[in-house]
Formats: sequence, C-alpha cells, structure tokens
Amino acid sequence: MKRVLITGAAGFLGSHLCDRFLKEGFHVIGMDNFLTGSADNIEHLFPNKNFEFYHHDVTKFVHVPGDLDYILHFASPASPIDYLQMPIQTLKVGSLGPYNLLGLARVKNARFVIASTSEIYGDPNVHPQPESYWGNVNPIGPRGVYDEAKRFQEAITMAYHTFHGVNTGIVRIFNTYGPRMRLDDGRALPAFMSQALRGEDITVFGDGSQTRSFCYVDDLVDGIFKLTMSDYHDPVNIGNPQEITIKEFAEEIVELIETNSKVVYQPLPKDDPKQRRPDISRAKEVLGWEPKVQRSEGLKITLEYFKEKVNPKVGV
Repeated sequence: MKRVLITGAAGFLGSHLCDRFLKEGFHVIGMDNFLTGSADNIEHLFPNKNFEFYHHDVTKFVHVPGDLDYILHFASPASPIDYLQMPIQTLKVGSLGPYNLLGLARVKNARFVIASTSEIYGDPNVHPQPESYWGNVNPIGPRGVYDEAKRFQEAITMAYHTFHGVNTGIVRIFNTYGPRMRLDDGRALPAFMSQALRGEDITVFGDGSQTRSFCYVDDLVDGIFKLTMSDYHDPVNIGNPQEITIKEFAEEIVELIETNSKVVYQPLPKDDPKQRRPDISRAKEVLGWEPKVQRSEGLKITLEYFKEKVNPKVGV
C-alpha cells in the first residue's frame, strides 16, 4: 500500500485530500498543528485503519517512521484574515515548512508536491494568468507575507529538484470553495453565505468590479491528485476559468439563499487583486484535467454545509 503524508490535513483542502487518497487506496498520514485547521474536518477519518495523525508543527523538524511515497505540503494560513493576524507563522510555514519536508522527501525518496497559489501573480498585469507569468507582487505590503512565502516555496522546491534530484510538483491553486471552509476565514464565499444566512447585509469591498474564478473543491482535489500521480515538475495552474465579478457573485448568493440582504460596499483593501482567472492550458495538456462541477451545483452543496454551521441543529 502506497503511503502519503499530507500536511495541513485538518484544513479545508487538506482534509478533502485525505478523503481522496484514502478512497484511492493509500495509507494516509495526516499532520497539522490546528493553527487554522479543525479536528472536526478529519474526525470521520480516525476510525479508518489506513489513516494516522500527527499533531505537529512543520516549521520544526519533521520525522515520520517507515516508507513514504508522496508528501503533500498544504499547511499554511490561507486567507487574508489569517495572514494579517499571523504574519510570522505564515512566513515560517512557507519557508521552514518546505525546507523540513523537502529534506524528508529526499531521505524517503518521495515525490513532493507543494500547494502554491494564484497569489504569486499578485495584482496581475497579464490576464488570464499563465504559469509563465512572473507576477506583480508587493513584497512589503499587507499580503506580502503570504505571497512571498509561496514564491519562496516554489523557489526552494525547484532548487531541491534541480540540485538534489528530488521528484517535485507545484500546484498553483486559484479560488476554491466547498464544504469545510471556515465561516470566519474572510474570503468572499463564506463571508457572503454566512451574512446572508443571518439576514445581514452582504459586504463587498471596492465597487465589486474585481473578478475571481471559483473552483469547486472536488474538482481542485482531482487536479491535485492527477498532478501528484504525474512526474511533471513545473508549476501547474489548477482552477476554474469561469470568471465572475464579486458584485455578480454576491447577487448570486442573495438569489440562492432567497434573503432580503442588501449588498453594501466598503473600501478595497490594499493590494487586493483586481482580476483573477487561470489559464489552464497546461493542466489540460499535461494532466488531462479541467473542472466539471458547475458553480450553481457547487454552491448548493456548499450552502447545505453553511446552513448547518450558521444554524446548528440542537439535539433533543
């Protein structure tokens, strides 16, 4: 049985990756320090004999006994609220984390895949964003701790590949949504859904003309799995190229939830990207991957999850 280590296993994406690899017949070793993850996301996995868990901070030395075939580094604060409140931790998990894990991958002869991000493109001057675009990032701005941590991750990962011959992969993740997102993580979808479900006005930053491209989590996980199983080393964008303005997205949520919430506007945060859409030509060509879940379908599934979180059923 192949063995995979997934860091950030108790997070939104990490927990879904644990599900997928278990479904595919892997022995999964989850690792998390619960800085932003939640045990609730992996509680259902503990009875599974092919799942084990380490409560550990990857910025410290990482040791896992036995063979490892794959290591997926998905540990990191991943929302604007998180990295504004935890800038040092964000930088450390994006620098010391991959350093420790790449050393482990080298010793174990494991394929190493990192979760990079569309944020490495910053506020892009090229649209849509191909992997060949180097980005427009403010390294000392409020978002710089996350953007630069991810850019460093890519650099050290490629250095270990070229210098030490480590088998590596880099996935650049675009806006993703689905069950297990945190209500308070500050990103558009959980903010809009939780506000609408509570009957509050929906807060849009700026004039709402900025765009995002939302990918359902199952599609994203499928792309990550395909990349992990490949031997491709250069960065690959994984996201849904269906672009929508934030104002239109807020209106979609209002219509879906059938609320009387109004859309209200607040100033746009510094360095907030104006456009975001992936060029997924490489993912199609190299991995044979493209998203399948329509936004209308994914939002309905996600809404059911958020309904339970906002208004949990009280046991009798």
